[in-house]
Amino acid sequence: MMEMRALPLELWRLILAYLPLPDLGRCCQVCRAWRELVLSLDATRWRQLCLGCPECRHPNWPRRPNLEPPSWREALRQHSLASRTWAQNVPELQSSACLTLFRRRKDRRVWRVGAGPGCDFETLRGALTVAGPYDRVALQPGLYEEQAEVSLKVPVEIVGMGKLGDVALLVSFDQQCPTARLCNLVLMPAWFSPVVYKTSAGHVQLDNCNFEGAQMQVRGPGTCQARFCSFAQGGSAHFLGVALSLMDSCEFSGSDSASVTVEGPPVAERNWACKHLAALVKTMAMNSMATTPTTDPLKQGIVNSPSSTARPPGGHVPMETWIGQETDRVGGPKGGDGALLSQRTVLEDGGWSEGDVKKEDEEGGVMKRADPAYSLSYEAHGLAHLWQRGEVSEADEPVLRTLHEELQLDADAQMLVATVYGCVLRHCLLRDGKGGVHMCNHANTRLEANVFTRLHYAVRCIQNAKMVMLGNEVSGCRASGVFLRLSAQGLIAENNIHSNAEAGLDIRKGANPIILCNRIHSGLRSGIVVLGNGKGSIRSNQIYGNKEAGVYILFNGNPVVSGNHIFQGQAAGIAVNENGRGLITDNVIRENQWGGADIRRGGDPILRNNFICHGYSDGVVVGERGRGLIEGNHIYGNNGCGVWVMSSSLPQLLGNYITHNRMYGLALFCRKDPEPGAGREGGVERGVERDGERGVGGENLNEEGELSAWENDLDSEDERFSARRPISVALVESNCMSHNGAEGVYVRSCESVNIVGNMVGENRGVGVAVLQSTQLTRLVGNCIRGNAHAGVTVAKECRVELRGNGVYANGGHGVSYCGDGLVVENDIVGNRRSGIRATDNADVKVLRNRVQAGQGCGICIEEQVRGLVQDNLVFQGHSSSPTPQIQLDPQNQECVLLNNTLLSPSLPGSGCPDPHWALENPPPRPHGNDPSGSSSSAHPTNLAIAVTTRITASVESGCHNNGSIFCTVL
Repeated sequence: MMEMRALPLELWRLILAYLPLPDLGRCCQVCRAWRELVLSLDATRWRQLCLGCPECRHPNWPRRPNLEPPSWREALRQHSLASRTWAQNVPELQSSACLTLFRRRKDRRVWRVGAGPGCDFETLRGALTVAGPYDRVALQPGLYEEQAEVSLKVPVEIVGMGKLGDVALLVSFDQQCPTARLCNLVLMPAWFSPVVYKTSAGHVQLDNCNFEGAQMQVRGPGTCQARFCSFAQGGSAHFLGVALSLMDSCEFSGSDSASVTVEGPPVAERNWACKHLAALVKTMAMNSMATTPTTDPLKQGIVNSPSSTARPPGGHVPMETWIGQETDRVGGPKGGDGALLSQRTVLEDGGWSEGDVKKEDEEGGVMKRADPAYSLSYEAHGLAHLWQRGEVSEADEPVLRTLHEELQLDADAQMLVATVYGCVLRHCLLRDGKGGVHMCNHANTRLEANVFTRLHYAVRCIQNAKMVMLGNEVSGCRASGVFLRLSAQGLIAENNIHSNAEAGLDIRKGANPIILCNRIHSGLRSGIVVLGNGKGSIRSNQIYGNKEAGVYILFNGNPVVSGNHIFQGQAAGIAVNENGRGLITDNVIRENQWGGADIRRGGDPILRNNFICHGYSDGVVVGERGRGLIEGNHIYGNNGCGVWVMSSSLPQLLGNYITHNRMYGLALFCRKDPEPGAGREGGVERGVERDGERGVGGENLNEEGELSAWENDLDSEDERFSARRPISVALVESNCMSHNGAEGVYVRSCESVNIVGNMVGENRGVGVAVLQSTQLTRLVGNCIRGNAHAGVTVAKECRVELRGNGVYANGGHGVSYCGDGLVVENDIVGNRRSGIRATDNADVKVLRNRVQAGQGCGICIEEQVRGLVQDNLVFQGHSSSPTPQIQLDPQNQECVLLNNTLLSPSLPGSGCPDPHWALENPPPRPHGNDPSGSSSSAHPTNLAIAVTTRITASVESGCHNNGSIFCTVL
């Protein structure tokens, strides 16, 4: 210690910088202070030793050769340990126990080959003829060629002297010995075979070698360990039935087929090297799992895309921003003539418009202040629980699970991580060729921290093969990044998959992978495509910035899509088309240009408990022939409608919260607008149709004739999520539609519609607007309260039945009725203008309602109205109201008034309160029951079907000749 302090540390570091590796090791053993001093040379002497080693390259070659490793000394240590694997089975001399301390191994000889002085042989074959076990054959710089195959019969080490490239071999090796090592060589194919090295039983170690247009073949139980090797100009590696092999820090480029092919199930037989390779691979796997996403540079490089430049990927738009902005009915969020352009068109082309309501309000004069003595309490109605649970915040959105958390919950994923090895590729670069890794026929492959770029495809897994793919980067592929076919399985986790010409992941023909915690973004088509009976579990991924749907399910694809964040896509978040299905649950789907979820053409998913928000178009789109169960979702803050439904579709909407959308909460349309750009249903519909027609690219849809195979295989559907009974009408039940920028429910349908048990409140337009309904529309058991304009508006020639609803405190008429139908047993209380107003050529029966108007008549019947007003209870609304509570136009001869009762807050002539001045016997409508705090997802599907049975009616075909019966909104 005294001697060390005699000189400054900088001077000691300068002295130690001249010591070779053995002397540095001896200095570390002096004392702790000397050890710390030697370790402090990491950026100087240890770096020089690591880069000067002829058997290895930069520790981060070939992926990121300019990136410094965490420790140069540790990198040199790992290389030294790995380079000795081939000699781990050197037999020790037989000796007695008392001579154990004196055992020694036989000295290894070095045979020099070359034309210069001091060389033992001029040819490689001559040196191998005399070499003993574990001898070294040192090749001097030059070109060595053999005209016939060279057999390696004893363990041997062949090393090229000088720099890499100085020694080149045109030789084909056939290994027949237990182990061998090749180092610092350039291997090129001989004239008689493209295969330069093959082994079927032994172990081969390749360090710092180049394969120029050559192939390497390893057949089980043979094994291979290749480090810092380059396979260029079409060089490739082929593994057949291997139990374990390791390709570490290798580069593959210029291949005209797959760079690495893994084929066949692992053989049961194991050679001596398997246990050593297994220990090495497991150590590497533990280090990879311990690396966090914030420190791993492979997981940091998010490629900027047009959709991610405005805000960081995953950045939230605060709810206050959406609520506080004034509704823009001319342009979209970018100031263009987007989807909102059509709201004015849709509102004005029917029998009712927002301007009509404003005109009525002006004619009615100033709203009189409510008298507390005349107020009726209605807060105890049966849907109050929907109103209380309607608000959401960003804190309610599910957060992404980490890979560790996902593995703790998934035993199948744990099993894959623990058991799938086979051919292991780690820290490799595969670029500029046709294919990356191809595995087939029950092969096992493990891919860790590799880079795949500028290939036709990166990974192709088919025919019951299994793979584990951890921490890789896949980008710039001319087709899809990762293909899975024909019952392939595996775990794909924490990969960065981006900027590919087709889908990031393509899952077909019964493939069933587990896809966890990946970033899949900036693709020129969809993020993930599942089709042709493909399955899979897609969880906790970030899917963003893709030009088409984030997740695209079609042709009987049936995955589980759970807990993902799907955002900033240039099309739909999730699209389900062409008989696609799937369980889509607990995802956050936001900031997408088209619908958050788009279902059409036979798509039949389960969409449950998702947060679908802040989209530039609609929240959920159910297009032509769309189906599915849409249950318990929070759909809010979207620039278009919350849910947009075409009448030929058959969705089930149960227990959703549809709030704070800039247009309608729920819009039901008969058909799309045929004029280009003439309305929102034209613009958005055509866009999504185009996405469906294009599918996932013509090349993928017809690859290997698979399209016809899928279409002929529709009967072989997986029944995991198809236990729901088939339905003939759409169902919408127990939804909360509030605080939307236009109508809560907008109906323009030519088929029957049943709207039952929903909360429709605080919307900026009418609560429920029925502008077209040639078949019967039913409103049963809804609470329609606090909307800016009328509670319910029924246009001319519409057939509508209102039964058992509560229509409270709306800004216009309670019910404005111009069509045909029934108004039976409703509570219509506290609305600004008339309770029930029938106009034009309405043909209506108004029976057994309880009505109170804040201003105007309780029931107002105009001249041309036909019908019956009977057994209604009308409460006086204001002490100084100049209008009668029931007003019938004197010229009306077609409407009959019978047995209606008028009530005031006190008995006439006594001044005593009227005991009937309350909504009692029955209590305030609707009379739905609170499900005792249970979530909407707990509603059984057959409940909606049972309700449908109770209120069903015959429905005839409307504008669709072959269309389905439309919508029961329950």
